[in-house]
Amino acid sequence: MKKAFVLLACLFAMQLTVSADDGTPIEVNNLPVKAQQFLKACFPDNTVSYAKVENEWTGKEYEVLFEDGTKVKFDKKGEWEEVDGGYAVIPANTVPVLIKKHVAEKHPKQKIVKIERDRRGYEIKLDNGFELKFDTKFKLTGYDD
Repeated sequence: MKKAFVLLACLFAMQLTVSADDGTPIEVNNLPVKAQQFLKACFPDNTVSYAKVENEWTGKEYEVLFEDGTKVKFDKKGEWEEVDGGYAVIPANTVPVLIKKHVAEKHPKQKIVKIERDRRGYEIKLDNGFELKFDTKFKLTGYDD
């Protein structure tokens, strides 16, 4: 019985490895509508370097990279999951107002260079490498340096 379970676990792990890919290039107009609207609203003057779709076991995921190095990731519905400016400041309209307010009050000399969100909340990275975590109601829940 143990051997059968180990064999099944190995086969499952191999299937996950085989199904993972580096993504397929797509045109921006093939992104979900919500993703296209987000890009037009937040990055109207940025030039797209590439866009791709990845087939994950949870569904499709999309990624857009701009020529300035900014990267945006979207879920299968076109909702943004991450905006990463590298070392550059991300557009202010990608950050919720209460998070911007907290950063302005508590870290006035720092700029936001990355934001991620999931069902539990938000995580932002400042240009000094400091990371702040917020819940879905924008209450600060933790720091990471």
